[in-house]
Amino acid sequence: MSAVAQQAPKKAPTPKARKSLNAGQARNGLLLVLPTLLFLSVIILYPLINAVVISFEKDAGLDKATGMFVQGGGAGISNYTHWLLQQCGTESCPPGTLGAQFYSAFWVTIFFTVVSVAIETVLGIWFAMIMNRDFKGRALVRAAILVPWAIPTAVTAKLFYFIFAYDGIANHLLGNIGLGPFLWTSDPWAAKFAIIIADVWKTTPFMALLILAGLQLIPSDVYEAAEIDGATKWQTFTKITLPLVKVPLMVAVLFRTLDVLRIYDLPAILTNGVGGTTSLSMLVVSQIRAGGFNSASALSTLVFLLIAFTAFLFIQFGGADVIKRPPGAKKKKDAAPPTAPAATAVAAQSGVTP
Repeated sequence: MSAVAQQAPKKAPTPKARKSLNAGQARNGLLLVLPTLLFLSVIILYPLINAVVISFEKDAGLDKATGMFVQGGGAGISNYTHWLLQQCGTESCPPGTLGAQFYSAFWVTIFFTVVSVAIETVLGIWFAMIMNRDFKGRALVRAAILVPWAIPTAVTAKLFYFIFAYDGIANHLLGNIGLGPFLWTSDPWAAKFAIIIADVWKTTPFMALLILAGLQLIPSDVYEAAEIDGATKWQTFTKITLPLVKVPLMVAVLFRTLDVLRIYDLPAILTNGVGGTTSLSMLVVSQIRAGGFNSASALSTLVFLLIAFTAFLFIQFGGADVIKRPPGAKKKKDAAPPTAPAATAVAAQSGVTP
C-alpha cells in the first residue's frame, strides 16, 4: 500500500462564520438609527397615510340636494371613480372639467416619460463614453456637460420659454432654413416637444454621470483582451460595455423614469398646460386650487401607485439593483464537501488504492 493511499485526505478549510450581533450591539444600533427613522416617518410615512385616509372622504362644498354647505364625510371610492371613470357625482364629467382630463394627462405623462427617457439614455451613454476617455481638457469637457444639471428646473423652464417664444432664437434659426415659425408654447405637438427638448437638455448630464460611474468600474484589461482578439468597436460596445454597465444604466433609467412620471414644474412654467401638456402632477395641483383637496389626494394616491408599480417592474425584471446587498446576505450555493463514497470513487479513478 503506497504512502499516498495511507495518507488521510485533507479537509478543505471552512470559511469562518460571521459573528452575529449581541443584544447590546443590536440595541445600540437601533438607538442610532431611531432618530432617522422617526424623522422619515414624520416627513414621508405620515403624509402618505394621511393622503390615503382623506382620499376616502368627501370634499367640503354645497350639497346639491339641500343647497346647504356640508363639511364632507365618508365618500367611499367616489373620489377614485371621479378620476378613473370620469364621474362627477352620478353623471359623466363634462368636457373641460378637471375630472374629464385624467386620461389625457395620463397619456401625456407617459408620452413625456417614454420619449424623454429614451433620448436621455442614448445621449447619456454617448456623453459618458466621451467623459470616460483620457484626453487633454477632459476636466473642462466634464464640467461643461454637467452645467445644465446644476441649473434649477424653474430657471431652465424660463430660459426655454424665451428660446421658444414666437420671435425667439428657435424660430429665428429655423426660419433661416425655411421652416417655421412654430407656436412652441401653444401648438399641441410643438409644445410637447418643447417640453421634451428642455427636459433632455436639463437632465441628460444626470444620466451621463451615473453611467460614467459604471464605466469607470470596468477594468481596462477587458478592452485590451478584446482588441487583441480582433473585436470591432461595435462588438466591444455591445458585448463588453453594455453588459458590464447594465446595472448602473438601469438604475439611471429607473431614477429618470420615476422623476418624469411626477413632472410638474417644467411644463407648468413653460406651457402652463396649454396645448394638451397637462401632466398628472399639474392636474393634482389644479384640483387643490379648485378646492377639491380630498379628490386631489385620491389622484395623488393613484400617481403614487403608478410610480411604485413602475419601480417594482424595474427592480424585479429590469435589473435595477438599487440596493447592493453584501455577499453574506445572499443564499450560499457552495458545493457540499464530498462524502466518503464520493472520495473513494475519486481515489479509485486516480489509481490510488485505499
